[in-house]
Amino acid sequence: MAKIKHSVATRRRKKRTLKEAKGYWGDRSKQYQQARRALMHAEVYAYRDRKNRKREFRALWITRMNALCRELGTTYSKFINGLKKAKIGLDRKILADLAVNDRKTFEKLVDLVKSK
Repeated sequence: MAKIKHSVATRRRKKRTLKEAKGYWGDRSKQYQQARRALMHAEVYAYRDRKNRKREFRALWITRMNALCRELGTTYSKFINGLKKAKIGLDRKILADLAVNDRKTFEKLVDLVKSK
């Protein structure tokens, strides 16, 4: 039987890996082994941080709402509890956007919650 050679597949794999590692520091963007290791770490961090991004944004939204709630004489937890009692189904992303960009609407929501 004829000997099977893998040079085409190997070259393609190495080129793809080095292309993905473009811009990495030092030999991590030039040597295949270093690039492969760097990419493995990068993919782990990317997977982890896709989950963490959701946490961080939720914390940011809560911080923004809490700051404005306290200016208006209530706390975040009382505000959210009041929204639930009033059966207002806005999520935290929308509420934080209102707090930043449309203060008057947010103030009306706080007043409505206080009255409940």
